[in-house]
Amino acid sequence: MRDAVNDWLSKGLKGRSEATLTKLRIITEKHVIVKLGRTKLQDLRADHVDEWLDGLSGKLATRTVRDALSILKRAIRQAQARDLVVRNVAELVAMPTGKEGRPSKALTRHQAETVLKAAESSELNAYVVISLTTGVRTEEARALRWDHVVAWIPERKAWEPVTEAGFKHKRFAIYVWRADRVGGDTKTRKSRRTLELPMMAAESLKQHYARQAAHKLWQYRGLVFCTTVGTPLDAVNVRRTFRRITKAAGLGTEWTPRELRHSFVYRS
Repeated sequence: MRDAVNDWLSKGLKGRSEATLTKLRIITEKHVIVKLGRTKLQDLRADHVDEWLDGLSGKLATRTVRDALSILKRAIRQAQARDLVVRNVAELVAMPTGKEGRPSKALTRHQAETVLKAAESSELNAYVVISLTTGVRTEEARALRWDHVVAWIPERKAWEPVTEAGFKHKRFAIYVWRADRVGGDTKTRKSRRTLELPMMAAESLKQHYARQAAHKLWQYRGLVFCTTVGTPLDAVNVRRTFRRITKAAGLGTEWTPRELRHSFVYRS
């Protein structure tokens, strides 16, 4: 089974993002190979899979159990295509329910105010403000470019990038056309949208742009949010920094950046 799963990992995931590959490799190593890796492919039975799933369901969330079973099914399916096994026993078992996952939550108005205050001294300040006041997804925020931050020019009756128009205007918006996903697309076609910014968000971006321009970070890739050397932000680092903000706000570290979007939707 170890060989079959590793063969699928190396050949069956072409075109997937590095984040997806990393996630699947971790699940494979921790929950598939460690239990079923020594079993001969031809000797694997549905009872073996049932016992394995029962063990996982007692300690993992349903989503992770489902992902582990999917990995096993697809690995065996690929082995079938290569005439290494006759049937896919993973297709014959019922998917159990795992442990209840952490429920999603939203900030109250008071909590949101404390987070905004705590974020003022953070490099993620504009990220937090934009996410909380517009509801953009975290992968959309990470992919936002300065040429998609625009100002309304009344005399021309048109939106122009702030890189050309500057920030001495009254109306601003962002084009949410890209995301940090494979291919760079938003979650769905309908997710492509233009969001007008409240003044709080526009002011945070103005300050953020000034800091970036001082270090010439925008010259690298044109990203609104990037590392200190101009490279794209990593989702893990964003979560880590955001948890420092919520801790400073007195809310603990059990919060994630995506819950800023939930807070916007819940309070809108």
